[in-house]
Amino acid sequence: MKVSIITVCYNSAATIRDKIQSFFLQDYPNIEYIIVDGASKDNTLNIVNEYQDRIATVISEPDKGLYDAMNKGIELATGDVVGILNSDDFFTSESSVSTLIAGFNREDIDAVYSDLVYVQAENTDKITRLYSSKVFKKSLMKFGIMLPHPTFYTKKDVYKKCGLYKLDYRVAADFEFIARCIVNGVVINRVPAITVKMREGGISSSGLMWRIHQNMEVVRACKENGIKTNLALVALKLPYKLFTLFTLFTLFTLFTLLTRKFVKV
Repeated sequence: MKVSIITVCYNSAATIRDKIQSFFLQDYPNIEYIIVDGASKDNTLNIVNEYQDRIATVISEPDKGLYDAMNKGIELATGDVVGILNSDDFFTSESSVSTLIAGFNREDIDAVYSDLVYVQAENTDKITRLYSSKVFKKSLMKFGIMLPHPTFYTKKDVYKKCGLYKLDYRVAADFEFIARCIVNGVVINRVPAITVKMREGGISSSGLMWRIHQNMEVVRACKENGIKTNLALVALKLPYKLFTLFTLFTLFTLFTLLTRKFVKV
């Protein structure tokens, strides 16, 4: 299968090179890269142009926001499978794409997803939280919990069946799209691996008001797709996030203790 990977960016000079380099390290052979820039005013395009002969498509023009840019990239994609590597994301290893595509191991599978980790913005070797997809199931969407969207790779035909990202959402169009896919019978398969790193930050986690707005959009997305919920239920996802932080801290502590015990200094 041919894979199209889309990076959407705007004024991303500080991080765009990481994304491009992690793409070119991938060992999956049949792959194309599409960069959709929102008319950046910094050095983003100069960096992109350094790699232009190896990038399938680069466009730079004003857009109506993140999801409009994603839609542009999807429409340009020529692959059988489409994935999105956003401006704060990069692959964990050279086999990330191969690992994800291996999840299409049955004819009926329409999409795959995996785990990701959050890392510090200034130190991407420092993991701050595990975003595990192991517990994901449709019933959890009423709590605002979904699979990690940066690891979601879907056959392009799914976009023809379910439509593109809705532009009247500011921060939760990805949640709404996943919900729409599920209620439309899209068959998804989990790949038990960490394939993507995401820098901490981003619009959906940049402050209390944005979090409230995001939760309101999640409630709306659920209702539009026949999933019963309310703001109180969606607010319960906070304990889940705290649990993942505690789990990561516990695993790190155990690893450190075992290392000290068995490794001679």
